[in-house]
Amino acid sequence: MSATQRHNRKTHLFVCVSGEHRPGLLPMLSFVILDCGCSVQDSHLSVWGDSFSCALLINGNWSTLGKVEKALTEIAAEAELQLLSRHTSTPQLSSQTLPYSVDIIALEQPDIVHQVLTFFAARDIEIREMNTHAYTPSHSTTSLFTAHLAVEVPAGEHIASLRDDFLDLCDELNLDGVIEPIKP
Repeated sequence: MSATQRHNRKTHLFVCVSGEHRPGLLPMLSFVILDCGCSVQDSHLSVWGDSFSCALLINGNWSTLGKVEKALTEIAAEAELQLLSRHTSTPQLSSQTLPYSVDIIALEQPDIVHQVLTFFAARDIEIREMNTHAYTPSHSTTSLFTAHLAVEVPAGEHIASLRDDFLDLCDELNLDGVIEPIKP
């Protein structure tokens, strides 16, 4: 494949930014992206104490992505942020998979994430997104855990068996869980 063909395929820039959380950082980053002729296709932001992390999938052509990467690198250096960027191709969902949502709530246990990830990996189910959160409700001293996953189930997977196995795992780990199709 020629360099030109490779460059034409890469129409997205995946960027991770982290550092001290300060008001005004995100509008500044979004302005730079827009000013360079690009747009944010997907994003995820989390604040962790006085720190933040942000993952962005930026859409543009090869030239505008180069401009935004350079501009973000300069801003990161000035603002003492950590930046990781990588050119990538257009995200593709397989026509051989079905999108499902998984939600879990339970008393916090150290092995929940590992057990759930292992369950899906053993069935060749790809995890496209995962968000977890441990917290203590104001009316309790017991820590709770929630998880939300977006997974791609192979089209040949027997869904009723998958759901039964998942519910067995939930019973074994004392979790409340649900797996259901993602509706468009």
